[in-house]
Amino acid sequence: MGIPSKLIDFLNQGKVRYEILHHPEAFTAQELSAVEHVKGRQHAKVVMVKANGDKLMAVLPADHRVDLEKLGQATGRRTALATEAEFKAVFPDCAVGAMPPFGSIYDVETYVEESLTQNDYIVFEAGTHSDAIKMSCIDYERLAKPKVARFAVKLH
Repeated sequence: MGIPSKLIDFLNQGKVRYEILHHPEAFTAQELSAVEHVKGRQHAKVVMVKANGDKLMAVLPADHRVDLEKLGQATGRRTALATEAEFKAVFPDCAVGAMPPFGSIYDVETYVEESLTQNDYIVFEAGTHSDAIKMSCIDYERLAKPKVARFAVKLH
């Protein structure tokens, strides 16, 4: 499974600069941060959440975790972590756990943690466990059009 063509097409149509990074297989956001030599606060990880039956994409730094209560306040809905079975079919062209942070191309509402938007650039998984993309945070926000909120807590 390679990088989803719909992701590359979306980035190219948005006329943004990005860099594809190939790396040894990594299965957690923190492993990816290590193999890519980026700080956890610059690696954007995706966490899938249920909100009153809807699926939401929460995008946050790798060195944070989702605070479901805060996310619920931000969305105005009751939130819970989604199981792999509940969202796997939404991303048929992605390896499980390697979804890119662009919910709009998969028809999924997207929330981004405010602290992530303070970075000059972000790195995120590109649909596989061995490919990532690096791009400016400004371009990410312009293309993804996420709702920005404070819903994450830094890991110790």
